[in-house]
Amino acid sequence: MTSPNLPKLVLCELGETNVPGLESYSPFCLKVHRGLKYLGLSYERRHGIPSSFKKYHATGQVPVLLIGDTEAVGDSTDILKRLQTLAGRTFHGTDDAKLAAEGVLWEEFADNALAGFFMAARWADERNWPRLRDVIFGNMPGVLKSVIGAQVRNRIVKGLVARDIWRAGPEVCWRRFQETLDALEARAPEEGFWLGTFSTADISLFALLHGLRNELTPWQRDLIAARPRLSRYLDRVDAATGGTGSAGASRSSAA
Repeated sequence: MTSPNLPKLVLCELGETNVPGLESYSPFCLKVHRGLKYLGLSYERRHGIPSSFKKYHATGQVPVLLIGDTEAVGDSTDILKRLQTLAGRTFHGTDDAKLAAEGVLWEEFADNALAGFFMAARWADERNWPRLRDVIFGNMPGVLKSVIGAQVRNRIVKGLVARDIWRAGPEVCWRRFQETLDALEARAPEEGFWLGTFSTADISLFALLHGLRNELTPWQRDLIAARPRLSRYLDRVDAATGGTGSAGASRSSAA
């Protein structure tokens, strides 16, 4: 239950999805949603394109968390840290520095290694691109949708090449993705959470993997589903963070 003394929280993010159980198409916004819900913090949602929130945070990226009238926090990692301060407790429920450090390392793995595969699946994979284009740019006239969509896609794919995610092409990228999933399957706990107790590791791993478990990325979705231990683990995190009923409450508004 949120303390009545807490300031108003507003999560600035992309628009809502049409996928049940997926609050945002952005894995980093999804990560913040589930952090808020796990800690039982009530919040409002403000939707818009990323540049519309640049007045709050210089990067012009989402998510951005507005705290009262005086504070704006960008970057999902920084937001999760701030949420724990606001809630007066850590995700793992202790002051164990070693456990917190392990959570940070797994968060970095998710936000960098898994995020690369996530972006490649959405933007570079030819099998998925038409579906993503229609979702992201669907409100644009046909010609604009094709032109602007292609421009944005080319910029993102160039970034994936520069990061060595797509440099060797799709065959190598997806081989590495499957090897990573195999490693996660072997590491996934049969019961409970990634580090034994719930932590930032769970929210971070969940956000990047669960974000692929839908019709936008069916091939990647099926690869994850073929790993039963990993899938059961993701389902447990989903349930613990409000996937089957939120502990925190949210309301939506436009930017």
